Amino acid sequence: MYGTIGRMKVKPGELEQLQKAISSDQEKAEGEIAVYTYQLDKDPNELMVVAVFRDKKSYMANADDPKTDEWYQKVRAHLDSDPEWNDGEIIYSN
Repeated sequence: MYGTIGRMKVKPGELEQLQKAISSDQEKAEGEIAVYTYQLDKDPNELMVVAVFRDKKSYMANADDPKTDEWYQKVRAHLDSDPEWNDGEIIYSN
């Protein structure tokens, strides 16, 4: 499995709009297993996103899809800055 973990900082007062933007594309990408978004206890405007894909090939195909960029631009409008993305091979899961 392969995926990414992203850290996002939401603009003050825009969490609800961000949630709508995140959920605006309910269709799963080819090879997508799961996506989780965490709102951190220490700062309600800080989110962590975990996306899990079958393999790196399907993850990269999704990243290169223009529909993904369209979704990202909707999300990015509600963030203070670009998310910090950390991609990698998932070496353990249960």
